[in-house]
Amino acid sequence: MKIGRTMQELAVELNRQNTAKRDFVVNSTAMEMSDNGFNFKLNRYFDGELASQPTFGTTDLFHRQVGSVLNIPAKYYDKMRSEYPSLLAENVNGWLDKKDSRHTIRTLDGTARAFLSDRYRRIDNAQIAEAVLPVISEMPDARVESCEVTDDRMYLKVVNPRLEAEVTKGDVVQSGIVISNSEVGLGSVSVMPLIFRLVCTNGMIAADSGQRKYHIGRQNEEDWELFSDETLIADDRVLMMKLADTVRTAVDAAKFAVIVDRLRESTEAKITAPIVDVVELTGKQYGFTKSENDGILQHLITGGDLSLYGLSNAVTRTAADVDSYDRATALEGLGYQIVTMPPKMWREMNEVAL
Repeated sequence: MKIGRTMQELAVELNRQNTAKRDFVVNSTAMEMSDNGFNFKLNRYFDGELASQPTFGTTDLFHRQVGSVLNIPAKYYDKMRSEYPSLLAENVNGWLDKKDSRHTIRTLDGTARAFLSDRYRRIDNAQIAEAVLPVISEMPDARVESCEVTDDRMYLKVVNPRLEAEVTKGDVVQSGIVISNSEVGLGSVSVMPLIFRLVCTNGMIAADSGQRKYHIGRQNEEDWELFSDETLIADDRVLMMKLADTVRTAVDAAKFAVIVDRLRESTEAKITAPIVDVVELTGKQYGFTKSENDGILQHLITGGDLSLYGLSNAVTRTAADVDSYDRATALEGLGYQIVTMPPKMWREMNEVAL
């Protein structure tokens, strides 16, 4: 499992971001992209006169969301952005004026980081941490094995050593949960089971067994900067209580037993074709990069377990080697998808590789 920040470092960063972030709900006609294709302005008028014009830098995700909302094809958007930024600004500004719709703009450290619907329900990372960390501290022997906040998401990966089982002789796994959240529109608050393998401290995320809460709420009524009113605060309090209850019940013995049984079954699904070809086909099926494929092959050979279980562990082991924490977490989820692939799909993959 990839190691991120310490809990203390995470707390410091969440507190810093809470102070630095600003959110706005603005009509698209009051937005403007600069000719350099980099800066984004929010034009505020008072009695017909321009009163203020905050200007923000932009992230790749912000650009992707703007292009998506305005229905500008991503390939063309990127080409304009890199080769003809003034044309990009002309396109974006023209369609913003024509669209005449309201949007939530999320900013941090002077950078516009998300371009979202005005119905977007803000569920911030600090809220999640404040709701779940006291619950985790009440769990006997539970520990935060890894945590991180990236530009896109926050993660808390918690292991409960009191619930463990053997997949094979000496190969012990423990139960856990992954709590994640995106402040920039890349998914929901989620609580998903985590399988922690002691042999090589790999993590495997059982994404199909989790619970989610999407960031969609009522329309915001503010005209400029977004503030929570008493109703929204009450709604948030209820949501955080539900989240805390979900975390309390997420480490479930019955669910853990079902997952362990699936892992045991995968140890009997042997690789019958050349392993290089099986890894290559797996990479095409699940979208691995060449570097990731190379790492998976190396860890599969080193591990010596030429089964579906061994292949999935090679994937989760490779997760610790990649630079991006977001990508590492995605690989941990893909490891579970692989180990639970339908038997027919596994047989066909081996047959094609022969």
